[in-house]
Amino acid sequence: MAAASRNSILRLINASQNSACPCHGCRPSLPMAGQLQSINQLRNYASPLNAVQKEYAFEVAASNLRFGDGVTAEVGMDLKNMKARKVGVFTDPNVAKLRPMKTTLAALDAETDLPYEVFDQVVAEPTEDSWRKAIAWAREHDFSHFLAVGGGSVIDTAKAANLFSVYKDADLMDFINAPVGKGLPITKTLLPLIAIPTTAGTGSETTGTAILDITSRSFKTGIANRAMKPVLGIVDTHNTESCPTAVHISAGLDVLFHSMESYTAIPYTERTPRPANPILRPAYQGSNPVADIFSLWALQTTVTYLPRIAKNPDDGEARRQMLLASSFAGIGFGNAGVHLCHGMSYPISGLNKKGPKYKHPGYVTDLPIIPHGISVALTGPAVFQFTAPSSPERHRQALAIFNYTTVSDPSITRIPDRELGAHLYESIARFLDGLGVPRGLKAIGYKKSDIEKLVEGTLPQRRVLDLAPGIGDVIGSDGKEHLTRIMESSFEY
Repeated sequence: MAAASRNSILRLINASQNSACPCHGCRPSLPMAGQLQSINQLRNYASPLNAVQKEYAFEVAASNLRFGDGVTAEVGMDLKNMKARKVGVFTDPNVAKLRPMKTTLAALDAETDLPYEVFDQVVAEPTEDSWRKAIAWAREHDFSHFLAVGGGSVIDTAKAANLFSVYKDADLMDFINAPVGKGLPITKTLLPLIAIPTTAGTGSETTGTAILDITSRSFKTGIANRAMKPVLGIVDTHNTESCPTAVHISAGLDVLFHSMESYTAIPYTERTPRPANPILRPAYQGSNPVADIFSLWALQTTVTYLPRIAKNPDDGEARRQMLLASSFAGIGFGNAGVHLCHGMSYPISGLNKKGPKYKHPGYVTDLPIIPHGISVALTGPAVFQFTAPSSPERHRQALAIFNYTTVSDPSITRIPDRELGAHLYESIARFLDGLGVPRGLKAIGYKKSDIEKLVEGTLPQRRVLDLAPGIGDVIGSDGKEHLTRIMESSFEY
């Protein structure tokens, strides 16, 4: 085992000796029951007589999924069975040259009377401009169905094109999540969309979420609505064979933190306000019993198999398991939501274009890029150090997984609740080290003077911040103080 760093030793000493919990600085420690009593008392003082009602229900929604080696060849028959009249096919310039797209087009061509048009200009990490270009193209055609072949960027772009083909007069900001956009509900039925992922990461084939970079404000946001989920996700192991190692790792990190964040999000019964109409119930609802099952399995599987892919991208079993984990995590976070790692990743990626201009090795692009999974992982250790006191049992389970043991192992059971955060910080950091992830914001070119801008870019991400323990479940808190500390702790480690 490598020698412990000075910072890690100090964190563990601080956790064991100080009365304050390791992630909340100088706040005096209280037993968990006392903490909850104090929070509830604070709520009573702050809440008006007409208190906002908490949620009392959760919904489960996911696309139909088909897994198998070579199942891409069935997509032509699927569209024919759906009585497709004209198909809009989305991909990107790289995937357009590869086996997944060639197999897809052969499947379409094998069917009689199945016309289609191809849009192959989707960009990695989509922007307002790239979405508008794809939407304009889709609106020019009278498509009855959509098909996306690619990673999350392709599938998300196809979702947006579908939405705005149905809402022909709507502006992009009409459906972008509030407070960045208007966040209007989707009340019309969208056209059928089939998604064929070529990476094991975003889980976009299972969800109604689509993410883009708002370049004018230097952060990411998106649209999250069940109405946008594909009708079918075709998950084919052959389609990740040509995926570069760097993309495997970044995509796998997205799976890792989808599962961690959804598993540790505030419980759905803590989310406010209770929707006045079921159509207003958000896709991201908070942790719930169904999402927990998918998220926990995805976390265990990713910790086991992602390091194997990093060492050998030709490991067929590992690729197959990571594809399953990606879809499972998609079902988990698609119904529970994500929180701090994703919320903070959006300005980390967005500001890069004007700031550090970091370009991650292994990505085929001439533009600066912090791949989504990397941007999410950079704050991971500090985030879960912060959230650990909110649900020690869940964080203890996560720690056991990262330490490749069980929650009943004495090495896990003997750790006091107040020290869990520091231990989890070290275990996540060690896991990321093994994958070659840059060690903090400094390693990708950010300066300490950038932290304030990164925090300001995080604050509008209410869709995910409101699910964060210690922020989303504290009335009147925007979390700025905590976000600043987490960013500072993520600067280098």
